[in-house]
Amino acid sequence: MVSRGSCAIFFPISGSARSFRPATPVFLSLQDFAEQRSGNRSRGDGYVGFTFDSKASLGYRMAMNDRERFQAIMNYQPYDRLPVYYFGLWSETLDRWHREGVSGGMSIADATGMDADWECDLWHGQGLVNPWPMSGKPTVVLEETDEYRVVKTGTGAVIKEGKRGSSIPEHLEEALKPTRASWEEFKTYLNPNDPARYAPDWEIKAQKLNERKNVMAFLAGSLFGWPREWLGAEQISYLSYDDPELYEEIIEYHADFFMTLLRPILEKVQFDFAYFFEDCCFNTGPLFSPATYRQFYDRHYRRMIDFYRKMGVPFVMVDSDGKVDELLPCWLESGFDIVFPIEVGTWRADPVRLRKQYGRKLRMFGGVDKHVIPQGEAAIRRHLDPLRELVAQGGYIPIPDHRIPPDCSLEQFRTYVRVFQEVFEGCGGC
Repeated sequence: MVSRGSCAIFFPISGSARSFRPATPVFLSLQDFAEQRSGNRSRGDGYVGFTFDSKASLGYRMAMNDRERFQAIMNYQPYDRLPVYYFGLWSETLDRWHREGVSGGMSIADATGMDADWECDLWHGQGLVNPWPMSGKPTVVLEETDEYRVVKTGTGAVIKEGKRGSSIPEHLEEALKPTRASWEEFKTYLNPNDPARYAPDWEIKAQKLNERKNVMAFLAGSLFGWPREWLGAEQISYLSYDDPELYEEIIEYHADFFMTLLRPILEKVQFDFAYFFEDCCFNTGPLFSPATYRQFYDRHYRRMIDFYRKMGVPFVMVDSDGKVDELLPCWLESGFDIVFPIEVGTWRADPVRLRKQYGRKLRMFGGVDKHVIPQGEAAIRRHLDPLRELVAQGGYIPIPDHRIPPDCSLEQFRTYVRVFQEVFEGCGGC
């Protein structure tokens, strides 16, 4: 068996394996190498193989696929190179990049030199399952002008959507009212046992997913993020005081919903991490106190994280924009492994400072100020250079801290990718 700390190299040979002249080495992923016979043995196809410790002086690097690379980084193990990721684009940015050279059939990764998108199909369990509320009711347009559109969604929310640029829709009426009667109706939209939630051929797709080399994640929960969207920030804030029993029931039901829904999927698919969407902080701190977290959320996160670990998921990530400092200790106590996206913001979040404060228990994904990217190569390099030591420690992948806005050109982002690769070259320890 080959450990992740070992490298695998095969050399083309002519003549016997006893006296050969190595040509260009062929790098195999660790997964592929594990299928070969280890030691100084011929593969039987004109190659001879060697294994050696990653710290050896031969100077060669292991070749990893995306999944192996992610796991090695988050396990504080040597890896071949740091992957280049992002967290998507504004729709206006995508329109701009299409005008600047991204053709219709080209992926953003291919157009910019990034690695394959880690977020791909995350929100629907890699195309296997639908975790969103399902009411069976259509969206109805109530009013429409050249500037906006007012619609009533299938879950009952009335929202006003602007037509000129990306913006958060204005909620005129919430889908869920802070009453038991409203909750009893709404939770019928969250039936985890509804067969319609699963893709018709999901078991066949699941088998193919296990053959993928790309990083795979799935939406594992949203105990605050989604209820906040359904109730609104004001109503969910009052509910924990006005009706704490109902408040916790909503949290508990939603936790049970995700675990019941995802169990069949997790029995068949090996994911790289579970992703919790929460967005529970803003520019001065969290939308609820650490005391509220520990009273209502902690035990449900703990049982969900325990469930996912028992189902073979190695890491659990929590996503919240904003200033997360006060909730970081809570998340780590509950068992979260990775915090995302370490939004820099006006509060100047600093991944280096956070690692010094919390140690290796805190793994991070993010921490690159997206607004620096259009400022050019020198600014990007100044921003990334202080992160080198943290990257070398492991447990951290720098990525832009949110969607790339439309003031960033395609060429500017390509410059970011190039500088990123230059700055972090050699940080993997292999």
